[in-house]
Amino acid sequence: MSSRTTTGDNITPNDDLTSQQGDSEPQESEDSAVKSLTGADERLTPLEAPPEPTAAERQVADLIQIETDPETAAAVLDRVPLWFHTFSLDRSRELYTHGVARDHRYRVPALPEDFGGMSVLDIGTFDGFYAFLAEARGAGRVVAVDNEQYREWVSSRWGVELQGGEGFAAIRELLDSEVDYQRIDAFDLDELEETFDFIFCFGILHRVENPLGLLKIIRRRLAAGGRVLLETHGAADRTFDSAAVHIPVPGEVYARDDFVYWGFTPAGLDAMARHAGFEGFELIDTPVIDSHPRVLGALLPDPLD
Repeated sequence: MSSRTTTGDNITPNDDLTSQQGDSEPQESEDSAVKSLTGADERLTPLEAPPEPTAAERQVADLIQIETDPETAAAVLDRVPLWFHTFSLDRSRELYTHGVARDHRYRVPALPEDFGGMSVLDIGTFDGFYAFLAEARGAGRVVAVDNEQYREWVSSRWGVELQGGEGFAAIRELLDSEVDYQRIDAFDLDELEETFDFIFCFGILHRVENPLGLLKIIRRRLAAGGRVLLETHGAADRTFDSAAVHIPVPGEVYARDDFVYWGFTPAGLDAMARHAGFEGFELIDTPVIDSHPRVLGALLPDPLD
């Protein structure tokens, strides 16, 4: 995996998954069910089993209503070996994808209820949940980008081989969506040659070697009066008043994941945002998800722009 990976996260730690396992017979049965549901290649033995959707994941998934028949849902699940986002394929039958991302409820209050014709950019979209949600809430144009380097991360973490973009394509088809998916790196966003009213940057900043450089690029893609919703990994010591940046050692944050480079504080993000040409960083929330600190806030352009 390149250091320029543009994939969001919030992943259940391996220890938590292990603690939920029962004795050998029930676990064998559960693993078989997981492989059937996710469509995982039976020749591969996942290093971690995709977790069952909890009430937290279902609550967020239900924001996008996808009502499909069991046969179509089974076909979709069979064609996607591993999901990052949890989607509700049929709420009445409680049929959900087994997304490995955990509990995004803290993001929901920060999302616009109505995107009212806005142009929206979703950076590091993976399966595209927030891109599709923006479209469902009235966005006029939605562009979703990902460099798909998450394939190497998924392979090393779960022992599952992805082609790239298959989850996104499956949901786009079910929704008959017009979201524009582009395989592009976050550092190449200037190639889009357009600006956006609203930009999602979830789970990306801590996974790039040059976070200030990325913020400068995002600033150039933001339309006058626009807004960036940013969420990233927080500093382990929770020293919010300091602009210091925590630098975790490889594998410290997530098992078998060497690509979490930074842990940010709100003060640090504010200073970095100003260097990148924003008015600053407006803190929204600092939750701890599965023992991992997160920082959620908005990057605002200068009001004179």
